[in-house]
Formats: sequence, C-alpha cells, structure tokens
Amino acid sequence: MTTATRIPTAEVDGLQGAIVKYAATKMTGKVPDSLGVLWHHKKLMRDTLGVGRKVEAWKELDPQLASYAAISAAAFIGCSMCLDLNYFLAHDHGLDEEKAREVPRWRESSVFTPLERNVMAYAEAASQTPPAVTDELSDALLAEIGPAGLVELAARVGFMNLSARMNIALGIHSEGFADACGLPPIRMPASASSTGTTPADVGSPA
Repeated sequence: MTTATRIPTAEVDGLQGAIVKYAATKMTGKVPDSLGVLWHHKKLMRDTLGVGRKVEAWKELDPQLASYAAISAAAFIGCSMCLDLNYFLAHDHGLDEEKAREVPRWRESSVFTPLERNVMAYAEAASQTPPAVTDELSDALLAEIGPAGLVELAARVGFMNLSARMNIALGIHSEGFADACGLPPIRMPASASSTGTTPADVGSPA
C-alpha cells in the first residue's frame, strides 16, 4: 500500500518531465508517485535512472539469477518499492515469475537450485551491515558463475542497496506495479529469515 513520502512530491513538468513520464509509463504502465520526490533533484534522478539502465544491460550474470539477487536484497533490506518493481520486471522480462514470487521466503521454499540459493544467500550477506560475505560462499559461486559473473553479482546487489536504502529513507513505498499486471501477491517469509552466509547445503529448506 502506498503511504505518504517524507518529502512532498513536486509536479513533474516541462519537456524533460514529459520525457521522464513517458519512459516510466512505457516501462511500468504508470507514472510512479516517487518520481515527484526525485524531481526535486533532477540531476540525481537522471543519473540514478541512467545507472539503472546500464545495470540492466550487464549480461555476465544469468538474467534469472540477477533477478533473484535483486529481489532477495530488496526483501532483506525491506524496500517494498524495490521488491514490487523487481517482481513486476521479472514478469515483464519473461522470467519465471512463480519462482520470483518465492524469493523473499527462499529459505523455506523447495523450488530453488543450490546455485540459486547461493546467489540469494550472497545477496543477503552483502546487504548486511557490515557485509558478511564469506570466502566459502564466494568460492562456491566463483566455481559456478565465474569471475565476471561474481563481480556483476556483487555490483547488482550493491546497486540494489543504494536504491533500496534511499527509498526507505525518503519514505518511498510500493505503488502496486505487480498488481497492475495481474500478478498474485508476492510470498513473504512466515518469520524473519536468518542471515547465514554458507553455501546452499547449509541453507536448504527444512
């Protein structure tokens, strides 16, 4: 549910505003209210959106794994905006939305492979303060996705942390992107998940 942001939204106006609103509508089907918050600092908004587009163009990490990493980090940090948007994007990009819906409760779910579970464990570990990634987990992933894939995984999780923590600080919440395309509610864990960072055999479902 959308609640008031901590900064009043500005009117997204002018030619630049029209371009931004068009791009947002093309991407998500609507103009997010959060654009009005970021519109107060147009250069920051342009730069942040620009980096986000570049991140989406990276291809060293399998798109499905990249999606799980982003959703897992968003869920761990608690950014409902990021969680909803990335769930929507998984659907929009033709990824496995049923599995994407399970990501926030991946420790209790039985649908993920050991590699997928390691990716999500890494995303959670890298999102802790301070980060808690272990050599053991890194080595397990390095053997599976290679050095370029592991670098990209770390960077994608880092960018999600930037976006998620900024959204939470500004009071930006979910705006129902997933609802707009008819996706069922995302499945949240029954209780707070643990933050173990060992490879998947340790984090297997009960």
